[in-house]
Amino acid sequence: MFTKINSWKLFLIAPIALLFAGQTNAAEIHNSASSQELHQTDAPTRRLIDATAPAEESVLQALPSNISSKRKLAQQPNATQPIAPTPHNLTNPADEVEATDDMSQVTSVSQLTDVRPTDWAFQALQSLVERYGCIAGFPDRTYRGNRATTRYEFAAGLNACLDRVNELIAASTADLVKKEDLATLQKLQEEFSVELATLRGRVDALEARTTTLEKQQFSTTTKLSGLGWFNITGAFTGDDIQYEGVPGSPAEARFAGVRTAAGTPVVGQADSAETTFSFLTWLTLTTSFTGRDSLITQLAAGNGISPYNQFASAGFFNASGVPFTDQTAGTVNGRNDVVIHDLFYSFPVGESITVTVGPRVNWYRHFDFNRFSFFLTGASSFDSIGSTQTNTIDRGSGAVIEWNISPQLRFAAGYLGENTEFLPSQFGFNTSSNPAFGLFGGTNTTTAELTFSPSSTFNLRLGYNHSRIQAYGGQVGGAIGEPLPYGYVDAGPGFSVLDPITGGVTSGGLKYAAADAFTVNFDWLISPRFGIFGRYGYATTKLNPIDETVNTQSFQVGVGFPDLGKKGALGVVTFLMPMDITRGRRFFAAGGGDGGTQYQLEASYFYPLSNNIAIVPAFYAIFNPNNFASNSTVYVGNIRTQFSF
Repeated sequence: MFTKINSWKLFLIAPIALLFAGQTNAAEIHNSASSQELHQTDAPTRRLIDATAPAEESVLQALPSNISSKRKLAQQPNATQPIAPTPHNLTNPADEVEATDDMSQVTSVSQLTDVRPTDWAFQALQSLVERYGCIAGFPDRTYRGNRATTRYEFAAGLNACLDRVNELIAASTADLVKKEDLATLQKLQEEFSVELATLRGRVDALEARTTTLEKQQFSTTTKLSGLGWFNITGAFTGDDIQYEGVPGSPAEARFAGVRTAAGTPVVGQADSAETTFSFLTWLTLTTSFTGRDSLITQLAAGNGISPYNQFASAGFFNASGVPFTDQTAGTVNGRNDVVIHDLFYSFPVGESITVTVGPRVNWYRHFDFNRFSFFLTGASSFDSIGSTQTNTIDRGSGAVIEWNISPQLRFAAGYLGENTEFLPSQFGFNTSSNPAFGLFGGTNTTTAELTFSPSSTFNLRLGYNHSRIQAYGGQVGGAIGEPLPYGYVDAGPGFSVLDPITGGVTSGGLKYAAADAFTVNFDWLISPRFGIFGRYGYATTKLNPIDETVNTQSFQVGVGFPDLGKKGALGVVTFLMPMDITRGRRFFAAGGGDGGTQYQLEASYFYPLSNNIAIVPAFYAIFNPNNFASNSTVYVGNIRTQFSF
């Protein structure tokens, strides 16, 4: 005796529609399966039975949607989306998986909305539905008769109809079963005896596996991925470069602007910088508890002090002319300490909203993205990979909400209190975890961004950022100084004075600054091999307690050349102005220069050697360095080798 199969299996009986009303026989089906071609006859085209597709894959298409094959990974950089096997050449495999959750028995062929009386198999379907009751439709009341099937699917459908015939016989309704139909079924049972036996064993095994999966649901999984960079960098100039800061101080120790007794910034000179070879590495642990969420723990180590820093004014460290990957990860520049770079948890709320919360959320993961200035493949310096006026906090404690309003609109908003891994807490940084300041009393930033994408080739982003910037030594600026964006500001002449005897610096006179920045950012892939991009930012910074204002602006324009010389390669040329001081230059104890405006021209070329290794040469020219019109141009060359796994 046969055992009645579950409702989700019933959709596999589609091939049985070919068997009745005298339109085919077992031998014809066997020949069709062997040829693996569509036979054109006077009747409409019959469906091919593919004898080569594994039965496990065929039946897996019918598993309930809460099984792990339908789960999604939380979107992460360098995370991949798993794809379920699709042996049936489906238009949309996801639709098939979802549809099998709720197969429904039909009692009349008219209930199948895509079956017409003019269809060549209509009478066969009508007989199977109304006489034998072994046809099930999809939840949307379709039959999908044009979908290709396999011999195992055919065997499953045959098994369903055999079960139904046996039920009719057992119920003393044998008069409903035609003698010729029984003869056809007997021939088919003999023809597919091997497949039927194999199918029953495999279905039993799949049911056991399905039961186990339903009980276990999703197991906690942690995956390791990594990025590593080797950087060779040189910086060259034809003359001494003037910088503002304590004269003679090394680049990595220029963390305050100083003034003379007359109130003018103290100026030093640097004449050269040696070529360096450094490294930076990030190791990322991605943990999921439900299959849709992700806990990110990213570790970092590096030892770079990029050569251009030798020429930089106080507050310009790791800014102009410095490749982004040529840096130290920890708080002591040049020392390869291992630090926690990112630590946050992301989870979905409904189908369109994602929430990220944590003590060290990475601002760059959520805002100001651009296809041509992404640091892994595009523009490569600190100034060119993003806006110079909005990222007051690189990493911070707080939350970010992202809402995909529609395929064309995305809105993101977040609040972060400063908790940056490369800033030393003993000097008052990491304010969100410092009880003297806390999450809301120290340096913090609120960001909102609306992205409009009318097509896959064009993106327009409108951003707003409000920041509270804590003063250190009475000055505001440096790594947390955006949107100034670089240098140090104080209360003006008479403050931040360098004592020539003790070498000490008086207070800069500020407590904090409140800043508002507005930005626009776009990228446009005009053709598959050419695109343009750009940014513009304008900001106003109010200094407390003197109630004075500093206004700054910035811009960037560039062109990109995807697949230049090789599939996956990208060439980028960009010209930018990182900071133009339109008001309040007198409050700059460092970074104001002699009234000039710094500009940068950059070119980089991402060339993948393999899926995991790329080489990226880059060249920068920095005009009017440190906002001194009298300074010579500085040239920077960098070659990085990039490893990913």
